[in-house]
Amino acid sequence: MNRPILIVDDSPTLRTSLSFCLENAGYQTIQSENGQEGLDTLTKLKEEGKSIGLIITDINMPVMDGIGFIREVKATSFRFVPILVLSTETERSLKDQAKEAGAAGWLNKPFRPEQLLWVVKKFIRV
Repeated sequence: MNRPILIVDDSPTLRTSLSFCLENAGYQTIQSENGQEGLDTLTKLKEEGKSIGLIITDINMPVMDGIGFIREVKATSFRFVPILVLSTETERSLKDQAKEAGAAGWLNKPFRPEQLLWVVKKFIRV
């Protein structure tokens, strides 16, 4: 059974682009608009006895940003799920904060599909 990838980003266009790229490569995806919705999705999945294989999150989002989201995820039963940041931010301090919070990797937007898939394959298999 494939474990889906949770995409957390406030841009509907980016979520759609990511889902299209990942699903064409054989992955399943779930989408959330911000960190809080992402946490709510994880809670629902846990209640249903389901898991995920990877989380891809933005940094700048309303309600709960990506750094806060990463910290919250790492305090749940999903703490061992790798988290990949996909952001327009390039500041070293933000990358350090994300890593300190528990992010496993960082890619810059706009993403190149082949680069994204190469990184995703490092974390999970189809």
